[in-house]
Amino acid sequence: MGGLAPYMAAWAVFLLSHAIPVRPRVKGWLIARLGPGGFALAYSVVSVAALAWLIVAAGRAPWVPLWDASPWHRPLAQGATLLACLLIAFATLAPNPLSFGGWRNDRFDPARPGIVGLVRHPFLAALVLWAAGHLPANGDLAHAVMFAGFAAFAALGMLMIDRRPRRDRGGADWARLTAGRASLPPAWPVRLVAGLGLWWALAALHPVLIGPAVWP
Repeated sequence: MGGLAPYMAAWAVFLLSHAIPVRPRVKGWLIARLGPGGFALAYSVVSVAALAWLIVAAGRAPWVPLWDASPWHRPLAQGATLLACLLIAFATLAPNPLSFGGWRNDRFDPARPGIVGLVRHPFLAALVLWAAGHLPANGDLAHAVMFAGFAAFAALGMLMIDRRPRRDRGGADWARLTAGRASLPPAWPVRLVAGLGLWWALAALHPVLIGPAVWP
């Protein structure tokens, strides 16, 4: 149990850091002091820090093998990460009143919703893709629980986030905001290059930060 204690502590911090700040009273208190942009930035920094701690803790947890690696595991993880990076690139600093992380939501155009027309919660969808794509390639207990937990956490989060705006806005307004189909933003080539660059950077840094090399 002692070997698992840091891993369990990292899980607790990860869950609490995501659950507490979005509680209506806590979120309102933070926004009143930090502003919407400051809250989004602080929440993102804390979330990434908690995620990094949990990944490190999983790597240091006792090794309990569950299944062996297969040749298709690596390209699956690479492809899923690429799609996740593209989602992040197309969602960053883009209006999205339907989820967290939106920027200048008053400029959101339901007729041209950008990536929101494809997926309302692109950051959480990116986490689902990244986690689910890495799960087969990590056949030990700590990493399997971590990646399965990430995917379930993000999928459940998408369902929970939908409940409040759907209820608060009413059916007609919700239907208006969600009726548009995905569209390319004006600077989409820049976002495409940024997504590919993020994927390349993560792959290049993987052996330095995580351990196993992404490319042979």
